[in-house]
Amino acid sequence: MKFPRGNAVLLLTLCIVELWAVTLATLSKSDKGKKKKKDVNTVLSVHDRNLVNQELRKKHVIEECDKFSPLEQNVKNFKGPVLGYVTPWNNHGYDVAKMFGAKFSHISPVWLQAKRKAGGAYVIEGGHDIDKGWMKDVRKSGSVNIVPRILFDGWNSADYLALFKDEDSMEDFNSVLVGFIKEKNFQGAVIEIWSQLGGNLKEQLIHFLTHLADDLHDAKKSLILVIPPGIRADGSDGMFVAEDFKSLVDAVDYFSLMTYDYSSGGQPGPNSPIEWVEKCVEAISPTNNPNHRGKILLGLNFYGTHYTIPPTRVDPILGRDLVDTLKKQQAKITWDPVSEEHIFDYKTAIGRHLIYYPTPYSIHRRLELANRLGTGVSIWEIGQGMDFFYDLF
Repeated sequence: MKFPRGNAVLLLTLCIVELWAVTLATLSKSDKGKKKKKDVNTVLSVHDRNLVNQELRKKHVIEECDKFSPLEQNVKNFKGPVLGYVTPWNNHGYDVAKMFGAKFSHISPVWLQAKRKAGGAYVIEGGHDIDKGWMKDVRKSGSVNIVPRILFDGWNSADYLALFKDEDSMEDFNSVLVGFIKEKNFQGAVIEIWSQLGGNLKEQLIHFLTHLADDLHDAKKSLILVIPPGIRADGSDGMFVAEDFKSLVDAVDYFSLMTYDYSSGGQPGPNSPIEWVEKCVEAISPTNNPNHRGKILLGLNFYGTHYTIPPTRVDPILGRDLVDTLKKQQAKITWDPVSEEHIFDYKTAIGRHLIYYPTPYSIHRRLELANRLGTGVSIWEIGQGMDFFYDLF
């Protein structure tokens, strides 16, 4: 078929325009797809975003704290064991355990309490809080050991004396606990009992813990013992010293060392001065024996402390609360080179406010310390922190 010359030119022009439009549309769709795919992986690590340094700004915390690198999500950067505590009152910890499961060797949900009934029988309570679906999801993300914390809740001196009085009594307790751990498919237990006794009855307590460790190990389960710092803020010996560590180190799998709450006397101060943390490890394990130091889980706090002056009022503060505060207040952020912690400082009508809260750089420095000392780390607790922390682990 033939067309007049003018019509042929017009038709050719329309064809070219249509072809160009189709090509452009195709390229645009492809480009958008590529850009979208790239965006998924372009959140840089906390190091690459230059957030691991002393010069932290308010906007860095507000805008970056919830961002983590997907490329780092399943990479374990810290070479030692990492224990993360999860509490029901900070639900984000359950999400963190699933999102960053590859970062943790152990997750300890705070669910359970050991009780001694009036007739002398022992029971483990709190089983209604156990979330089997969550446990399954956590285990999908890595080879994580789930080891619930067991708190000796409401015990008095008579209860402890009854437990320690003879082998039969200890065996009764151990049978109940080990049976519960096996039935619920946990890999062991975190025992919090030392501080409750205030440093008393050490001989009996060490005998009980050694016996419990043997029974757990026979069931192929592990024992982690929560211990207070070996040095108090005033420099005096704490409730758990080198002799206690030596007596238990061959029996206990790990020691969760509570190297935080340093400034607990009410006066403003750091949560966990780095020099004190180092001394606490060296106090219970003076020589760098890998078989000993490797069992210590150096404690990291993911909560902070908020001081209001005057008069001095002390309140705990979580990551989400700090972000809300920074959005409202003109806070100055300074680095304390002695404690190696950041301080958030601002004023309101009621007085001056000082907040000590962990940051990527303060955590980085403590992970460096743990590497140098040859310890692992334990985190109280992961629901209190910020998501950009986990790029470091």
